[in-house]
Amino acid sequence: MPEPVGVANLPNQRYKIVSKDGATFTIMVAGESGLGKTTFINTLFQTSLKPHQDPRNRHNKFTSSHQTVEIDIVRAILEEKNFKIRLNIIDTPGFGNNVNNNDSWVPIIDFIDDQHESFMRQEQQPSRLAKKDLRVHACLYFIRPTGHSLKPLDIEVMKRLSTRVNLIPVIAKADTLSPQEMDTFKNRIREIIEVQDINIYTPPLELDDPASAEHAKQLIEAMPFSIIGSEEDVEIAPGQFARGRKYPWGVVEIENDQHCDFKKLRSLLLRTNMLDLILSTNELHYETFRAIKLGGDEGENNGLNGGGEDGSTEELINEKGEVIKKPSIKKPRRVYNPKFKEEEDALKKFFTEQVKAEEQRFRQWETNIINERNRLNQDLEEMQSKLKSLEEQVKKLQINKR
Repeated sequence: MPEPVGVANLPNQRYKIVSKDGATFTIMVAGESGLGKTTFINTLFQTSLKPHQDPRNRHNKFTSSHQTVEIDIVRAILEEKNFKIRLNIIDTPGFGNNVNNNDSWVPIIDFIDDQHESFMRQEQQPSRLAKKDLRVHACLYFIRPTGHSLKPLDIEVMKRLSTRVNLIPVIAKADTLSPQEMDTFKNRIREIIEVQDINIYTPPLELDDPASAEHAKQLIEAMPFSIIGSEEDVEIAPGQFARGRKYPWGVVEIENDQHCDFKKLRSLLLRTNMLDLILSTNELHYETFRAIKLGGDEGENNGLNGGGEDGSTEELINEKGEVIKKPSIKKPRRVYNPKFKEEEDALKKFFTEQVKAEEQRFRQWETNIINERNRLNQDLEEMQSKLKSLEEQVKKLQINKR
């Protein structure tokens, strides 16, 4: 039997390279204040990664002038079995806290787009060894457990986020709803997501691996994930402790699938689908942004392969009457850009409002002019009547003198 060539050892080599270099993973948590985003992050990584304090006292922020929404970035390096991961946690304090939340999502959307553009600019530099990557790999959007439906603000933000990032909806503080209420609430959210055409992240089904396919199916059926956060260990039995919350009526365990979906969400983020989240961000969202920003489709050759986009040529006749074949270069087809579409819609809406305001102002001017004309005509008639009366009086006086 011949000795193996050694090609099968390539995965082991790749594993050593990845283990040496480590990885970068960026998570964004978005949603209204008071939904336990900081507690969830600390629970997820089993450490006090994000302190419970006023966001205004923190540093390293990406601020925007649109609203009071801020972008708070926390960086950490986690190590497990000699594998290091550079972790970035992005919080959005101040979101949804205003009375008028119109355009409150603009700083969040701008931050995601700016990170894609920043990474693209770094790729275009002569030296690309020290690139800084803050592209968001997963966005957890926290939903308030009202038990009724999604708010208009939630729908609008999720629609915009779903075109730019791997969106994962999360129902916060799941222990405030009964199991029946939670199931009903989840079904309503799924219906709204489908009707509003919101693209949420879906784990890939590996049909060749029944165990992985079954696990992915369970994750898909559990969305949106209902979670509970806690940074304390409580006694669930004599001498037995677990992470959870203690109430007068009993104990809620964080890692109990009958109580919440925390274990499933943790598995999705850190154990089974982290690489897919990173790859889908790099290969789908970033490449789409890059293709749009550079003004062409992915893979277009611009006539570099001896022809146009489809290899076609056009015939030209020079001064000597000779026929010359020249590649026909077509203009690149524009693809859908969510950000530009939103700006275009906003400009159209602003223009329509301005036109309506001007038309209303002109109508008011026309009404004022008509009213003024009627008033002047009435005054003129009164003056003519007075003049006629005075003329009659003058005639009477002349007659009396005679």
